[in-house]
Amino acid sequence: MQWLTKTRRWMVATGSVVLMAVAIVGLVLTRESSAPATPTKPRWAPLVDEQPVQSARRMAALASGPEEQRFALQALRLADHAVDLAFADAIRQATLHPAAITPETKTLFARVSGAEGQVQSDQDIIEELKKQSATARGSGEEIQKQLDLLKAQLELDKDELEDARGDLFKSGADPLSRIQRQFARYQAAQQQTDAAHAQLGTTGTEDSSPGHNVIAQFSTWRNLRAKRMQLQEARDEALRKREQLQQKHDSAEEAAQNSNAGQVQELPGSSGSSDQAVITALRRLAERQKHLSDLDKRIQDHQELADVYGNWAGVVQDRQRAGLTGIIRSALLILLTVVGLYWCHRALDHSFVRLIPDRRRLRTLRVIVRFVLQAVGVLLILLVLLGMPSQMPTILGLAGAGLTVALKDFIVAFFGWFALMGRNGIRVGDWVEIKGVVGEVTEIGLLRTVLLETGNWNDAGHPTGRKVAFVNSFAIEGHFFNFSTSGQWLWDELQILVPSSQSPYPILEGIQKLVTSATEANARMAEEEWQRATHREDMHAVSAAPAINLRPTTAGVEVHVRYITRAQERYATRTRLYQEIVALLQEKQSEPPTASRPMGAGA
Repeated sequence: MQWLTKTRRWMVATGSVVLMAVAIVGLVLTRESSAPATPTKPRWAPLVDEQPVQSARRMAALASGPEEQRFALQALRLADHAVDLAFADAIRQATLHPAAITPETKTLFARVSGAEGQVQSDQDIIEELKKQSATARGSGEEIQKQLDLLKAQLELDKDELEDARGDLFKSGADPLSRIQRQFARYQAAQQQTDAAHAQLGTTGTEDSSPGHNVIAQFSTWRNLRAKRMQLQEARDEALRKREQLQQKHDSAEEAAQNSNAGQVQELPGSSGSSDQAVITALRRLAERQKHLSDLDKRIQDHQELADVYGNWAGVVQDRQRAGLTGIIRSALLILLTVVGLYWCHRALDHSFVRLIPDRRRLRTLRVIVRFVLQAVGVLLILLVLLGMPSQMPTILGLAGAGLTVALKDFIVAFFGWFALMGRNGIRVGDWVEIKGVVGEVTEIGLLRTVLLETGNWNDAGHPTGRKVAFVNSFAIEGHFFNFSTSGQWLWDELQILVPSSQSPYPILEGIQKLVTSATEANARMAEEEWQRATHREDMHAVSAAPAINLRPTTAGVEVHVRYITRAQERYATRTRLYQEIVALLQEKQSEPPTASRPMGAGA
């Protein structure tokens, strides 16, 4: 059985490890990659470079604030102008210098030419029939049928022409058609992006200023750093493109100068040349000058585009420097908070040593004050790191509700102090009973009440020497017992056993006289104070006169005497009454016996 248990444990452990490994491998294989997906490579590379416009659009999406939006609009305008010139130059060069026709592409060009001729023929015939239909009178229906037939044939021929052009485009033998298709796509994309960027100068995005906490400031600094690097890359790209165009311009200019010199040398000796040759040469010269002029404009556009990106990067760098200054300022505040807490601890330690000689109280108070200071320091550091919460009223309300629940006893104790300070409360020196503990009140604080325990009223009542502290919440949530007058009156009771050999009536009369004379002043004062405490004249008068009760037993008659006395004088009064009653009993025993009264007579 033991080896079976061990085998089962090893199987469970091995299975858990295998499942964890499978889960980790699955997470690695199915996680989302942060790298952008590699775009599919097109079949034919674009003949016109649209990278300046694409970079300007990408940078415009990052613009924030009016100043950056102005740079973004300038970059878009310059990039769009440069790309438009590049398309115009490419279309002109493709028109002037068509691609060489090979035997493979000759059939495609012939098919396109035939389809174009057929479409043009159909259109001419349709126009002729329309003219005849306008002038003819009787044969209008016949002409309309021919028109419908020719229109259907024209649609078929157009489809054939599109198919032929598509095959020619797929072969890549016609650069002009490829450039025209690329320009059409560029125009469509430009219209869509123009609508998105039209509001940059009016609404735009708000200026992403650094936040008021370290995390927001660091995040803003990182974003600005990434934006500045992208702007620097766009500027380098514009400068690189400018250098390429400059080299191309220099080569074209040198070739144009050499070609112009050759043509100037040939023209005087060619008297038999036709005027058409001269016109062709002049046209070529004009096209070369136009090409050089466009290159100059494109070079200027890329230079200005690089300058715009450079100025934009400078603005971003200034904001990045401001964000770094905010981070340093926040770090300095945190450092000052830590240093301030350290010196506060040192100052409090020296102050406590001089003011509080008791080491136990000193240690306790020092721990409490250190905890409070550290809590305040952590709170300040969190405010610097995270900033002021945006929903401050809600947070304060929730925090207040939480503190109210957590500090309910302290809050109730605080309001209980007001109840104890009222007219029906307690005062220092009162004899009270709180939660079953009897004692004299020695201290009444804002949160707690301290009693000097004396035991139950029926016990000896001597102080036990223990101090008992109660939270003042008992004044509201519970109850307490206190004398309602300033005299602190209470009823005390004596028990006397009269032997059966003696007559109880003379003893009862003597006891009643003794107790009445001894408590007469107290009874009168107690009745007056109780009457004042009720505050109502229609209340029944409360009597404080002593009362005597008899209880027959086998050993004799028990006499129970109840009388009023002050709480502080209770033991002295009881002792004095006991002494007088004992003297009375001894006196009655020494007297000669007399005729006993019947047991039915009253006392």
